Amino acid sequence: MTDPPFTISQADGSLHRQGQQDQTRHQQKVKEVVKQRLHDLITDESLILSDGTKPIKVPIHSLEQYRFRFNLHKRKHASLGGDDSKAGDAAGEDLYEIEVEFEELEDALFEDWALPNWHRRDHQQLETEQTRYTDVRKVGMMANLDRKRTLLENFKRNATRGSPGFGGFTPDDLRYKTWEPTVKRESSAVIIAMMDTSGSMGVFEKYCARSFFFWMSRFLLQKYKHVENVFIAHHAEAKVVTEDVFFSKGESGGTICSSAYELALELIDSRYDPAKFNLYPFHFSDGDNLSSDNDRCLQAISELVDRCNVFGYGEVNPFNRTSTLMSAYRNVSDPGFLTSIIREKGDVLKALRTFFGPVSKRKEV
Repeated sequence: MTDPPFTISQADGSLHRQGQQDQTRHQQKVKEVVKQRLHDLITDESLILSDGTKPIKVPIHSLEQYRFRFNLHKRKHASLGGDDSKAGDAAGEDLYEIEVEFEELEDALFEDWALPNWHRRDHQQLETEQTRYTDVRKVGMMANLDRKRTLLENFKRNATRGSPGFGGFTPDDLRYKTWEPTVKRESSAVIIAMMDTSGSMGVFEKYCARSFFFWMSRFLLQKYKHVENVFIAHHAEAKVVTEDVFFSKGESGGTICSSAYELALELIDSRYDPAKFNLYPFHFSDGDNLSSDNDRCLQAISELVDRCNVFGYGEVNPFNRTSTLMSAYRNVSDPGFLTSIIREKGDVLKALRTFFGPVSKRKEV
């Protein structure tokens, strides 16, 4: 019997996709490392001082294929990769610095964030969008040519001349779709950022507060189109400042926090009607306030919570001391008042998630 003219075989197609699989696994590993190190990355000084255009460097373990490894001196059996639990003379893993685009870090950080208690307001920002075709005309751009209606016009014209069918197109046969702008309505929001710049705010306290407001500003730029930022710096007195001054103002003077709250109320009454704007005041301090001023703070907070969507208070307290402000604020039970304490740099991420994270993950500290 002669051999058959063909043979049947099966090839492992996954071998040809190994490069793509390795690349996909590498990208997934990078995303996992970025998410795991968010609490460290977002307080990196080089990021806070950057303009958000340069990539960042993240150390990552080298990625290797699984392989059987036999250690004659320590094991009797082979294993699939992994590290020994005991000290030995084996070489360590290589660490590489990879570049991650700033936008990738933002996507990982802001993935499920939103401004809390967002409501539709009477005041609307209007934005036109060219999305709906409403008419057909004899003139227009070729990109908007309506092929179906053009064929129909050609067929009708030929039929009236006694020659049913298509062919012999003329400019009179052409029909173009036209559009009219549709209106998209979006509510406006106002963020009132308040920061204590008194003499008790040290380097660490200022750095953590500015880190929070830096990422808050990046989050708003990425997620919302119609958000206005108002910056208030205060010590014993409060005043509205520019963003540049807000992030660079030095510390001096005593502390009267109610001055910032009362200025925020004045701005709301004069410029930002709560019926027309979503209002979000956020205040950061080290918690040292003139004791006799606490009652005025509580009264102002009560008024702000009534007029605003949410009021957020963040306290930078690295020494775990009892602060005059937090002692008073612990008695505020309104769900529209959120607080968070920062004891170390990694807690900046916790504060951001407290104020902007999913409702199910928010915790009042």
